[in-house]
Amino acid sequence: MKFVIIFGPQAVGKMTVGQELEKITDLKLFHNHMTIELVSPYFSYGTPQGKRLVNLFRQEIFEEVAKSNLPGLIFTYVWAFDSKEDAEYIRKISELFTSHGGQVCYVELEADMPERLKRNRSPHRLLHKATKRNVEWSEQDLLDSMNKHQLNSVPGEFTHEHYIRINNTHTSPEEVAEAIKKRFDL
Repeated sequence: MKFVIIFGPQAVGKMTVGQELEKITDLKLFHNHMTIELVSPYFSYGTPQGKRLVNLFRQEIFEEVAKSNLPGLIFTYVWAFDSKEDAEYIRKISELFTSHGGQVCYVELEADMPERLKRNRSPHRLLHKATKRNVEWSEQDLLDSMNKHQLNSVPGEFTHEHYIRINNTHTSPEEVAEAIKKRFDL
């Protein structure tokens, strides 16, 4: 089983790349907003209740997939490298899959800010992420988070045998998915 974690800042293309990767592999996509959108009609993700429920649903899905006979899972995540809590979360979910014999593949995406701001307004993103449809708020949140957190690793900071970093500013989601598939033999 392969567990592919696609991480990077907001609007870098994680979900879109994950959708393309799902099309060309046997892996299923579980993008981070699937649980956020499920919970948000009741509790904002920023509230303690919202975070607890999102994490609960994710954990249950991870546990079931990790012990299943599925070929694997693609998961997207905004990882703040300056947060020990985020690093611990990635370690914990990775360990869940490796403890069941799975291989974890780490994909870091980066893109220039003007491109990310453009993607933040794309109809495709807004279709799949209702909580991003207040574009002014979403854009401000994107900018604020860049000032508050380190959302991409510093080159050489994150090293792992099964890791690839891709700047997808000028690369199509299909090309990025093909590169990931080839790199990890998916």
